[in-house]
Amino acid sequence: MDPVDVVIVGAGISGISAAVHLRKQCPELKVVMLEARGSVGGTWDLFRYPGVRSDSDMHTLGFAFKPWTAAKAIADGPSIRSYLHETMDEYALGGLVRFHHKVLGADWDSGAQRWALRVDTPQGESVITTQFLFMCGGYYRYDQAYEAPIPGLETFAGQRVHPQFWPEDLDYAGKRVAVIGSGATAMTLVPAMAERGAQVTMVQRSPTYVVSRPAQDRLANALRSFLPNAWAYALTRWKNIAFQRFFYQRTRTKPADTKRRMLAMLKKALPAEMVEAHFTPRYNPWDERVCLVPDGDLFKALRSGKASVVTGEIETVTPEGIRLKDGTSVEADILVTATGLKLAVLSDIALSRDGNAIDLPETYSYKGMMFSGVPNLVQTFGYINASWTLRADLTSDCVARLLRHMKDRGFASVTPTLRPEDANMPARPWIDDFSPGYMQREMHRFPKQGTGPWRNTQDFATDKRLAAEPLEGDGVLAFETLKAGEAAVQAAA
Repeated sequence: MDPVDVVIVGAGISGISAAVHLRKQCPELKVVMLEARGSVGGTWDLFRYPGVRSDSDMHTLGFAFKPWTAAKAIADGPSIRSYLHETMDEYALGGLVRFHHKVLGADWDSGAQRWALRVDTPQGESVITTQFLFMCGGYYRYDQAYEAPIPGLETFAGQRVHPQFWPEDLDYAGKRVAVIGSGATAMTLVPAMAERGAQVTMVQRSPTYVVSRPAQDRLANALRSFLPNAWAYALTRWKNIAFQRFFYQRTRTKPADTKRRMLAMLKKALPAEMVEAHFTPRYNPWDERVCLVPDGDLFKALRSGKASVVTGEIETVTPEGIRLKDGTSVEADILVTATGLKLAVLSDIALSRDGNAIDLPETYSYKGMMFSGVPNLVQTFGYINASWTLRADLTSDCVARLLRHMKDRGFASVTPTLRPEDANMPARPWIDDFSPGYMQREMHRFPKQGTGPWRNTQDFATDKRLAAEPLEGDGVLAFETLKAGEAAVQAAA
């Protein structure tokens, strides 16, 4: 492949957002999207388990530039896939994508001021050079899932399934299903499988916070009846962003009161003893992710008797099912291990600079997008307490503005650089104040965050303000032009 200006790694929500913003703001740049799999959509193309859906409303999970117009705001996987494909078609992005192109490594050449990417392709390994590397591959491995160490798992006599690799032909109607886990995936699977004829038991080690919201946003649907779609979408989006921020801030400032209110709402949908036994976590709201249940579907399944929940530590899996340490037994024909994700850092690409490995955990995050000492590289990493796409769009817009600035002024590279006043700033984890196991297991592999512009905030309003600051105003971004000799070589090429 000829040299390109920008390589986008990944063709999911983040990659599509990046491509649209670059196409709109920097149409003269040569952009390529490298996708390791065979289709676009990322998470929403990979996950095919029963009931798969968003756990954020589509007025914030949708793109800022493309209104979500369907009646359901908590959308199912196929609807989200259709929305993403519509976006690809609407902005004519299909020609940018190279499928089955997995980036293995990336080396920054300080002389040429370009990245050289080692890429596994259907034709074998090849090298692609690019001025700018835009990492949009998400935060977990698509080819591997986290398998919790559960004693006796290999002895189970029935069928064992992980949601990340759901078999299309799995017949579970009329069968006993045990779902191990209490996260968003388990909360989705239980009512969906129960509705289609299975007898489902959710086996959780400890309770998770659960809230119910209507699948349809009545205000959004009402606004669309008399306003243009773009206006109705923008107003609903603003309303939902404000509500998400308010709710999260309440969990930080008044956790006990928030917990009391959440549990009181649950007790209107479920018996108080069930709430106390199975839905009252030991931690405060948003210390771990809060699970969303659209239209109370999980509660309906529990009340109907088609689903049940047991709480306790697993002693062992047996050929017939699961035995807990308190002696409770759960018999099952199918075992679903909804035990989480295996995180990836920058798509687990081996990064180097002039042949020397870049030690990412020793770098600092610049505004949650770039890393100290690493030139011409941006990562999209969404929010843990709000919709991923809010930050994806913000990051994409910032990158387009940055590339526009560099082109207009003749810069070839930009590197976030620690200043003298940053020497003694305290180092904190990439994401702190958030304790789920899938994060804590891998946090040591991520960059650090500090103070000032070296923060990786989880606040959309703060990030929006930081992103709008002048690009050369804080003294952090070091811009360089291409050396005369290298410029002449590239011009001749």
